[in-house]
Amino acid sequence: MSKSHLNVRTVIVSDIHLGTPHSKAEEVTHFLKYVRCEKLILNGDIIDGWRLQRGDVWTKAHTRFIRRVLTMVQKRDTEVIYLRGNHDDFLGRLLPMQFESLSLGEDYVLESRTGKYLVLHGDVFDGVVKNMVFLAHLGDLGYNFLLRLNRVYNWFRALRGKEYFSLSQAIKARVKQAVSFVGKFEDQLAALARDRGCTGVICGHIHTPADKMIGDIHYLNSGDWVESMTAVVEHYDGRFELITFKEFSNRFPMEQAAPAATGEIELPLQLPVLA
Repeated sequence: MSKSHLNVRTVIVSDIHLGTPHSKAEEVTHFLKYVRCEKLILNGDIIDGWRLQRGDVWTKAHTRFIRRVLTMVQKRDTEVIYLRGNHDDFLGRLLPMQFESLSLGEDYVLESRTGKYLVLHGDVFDGVVKNMVFLAHLGDLGYNFLLRLNRVYNWFRALRGKEYFSLSQAIKARVKQAVSFVGKFEDQLAALARDRGCTGVICGHIHTPADKMIGDIHYLNSGDWVESMTAVVEHYDGRFELITFKEFSNRFPMEQAAPAATGEIELPLQLPVLA
């Protein structure tokens, strides 16, 4: 395999939120373009059905991501596993389903050289999402307002020559209730992995990338492609790594004007709003 690509056994990405203006679809598509893997796990909130129902726009960049994934299935013989999240809960009526090398499900057990890893989005342990859907949607509106404010704030920072700064991540790190929620979320997932006889757990949902031990459980969170732009990869020796797009793009720079990739599967440029 060419050294112009990152060669790994498995790639896990989550929380891309296609269908929203905040999705870093071009960046995650570029990431997948320069990765070769046997298995790609799309760990929830890939398509943001909530935002599409409210009238957000599906763009060409979002279609290019879907096209890239289908190309990986057809041209590279990559197995793709799409796990349902809360923002793409419309998939619930289809689960489980298998289309040759593409499958849809709720969770997945990844067999690695270092043990079994339970992979799931993680919203099952979010009491607001599970039991108080109205508050979950209200919180989503607040988060999107914060992201819009963040874009304006970082535009001014860019004018002053400063690097990107995430307001939402800063708030989560400083607000006591948010820190407490994240801690409980991680502990519950670690306990579930332990109960399922796994040595580790890989999740998303809270947009907080992580790679750490919680007791005897290896906890990994793949982050998101709205702000952190991170992914988890499994190397062929069984080692897991949390990769940031900033580091990845230093090795594989983005093109200034990316032409349509040759040999990719063609799709309509607009997808219908999900009912």
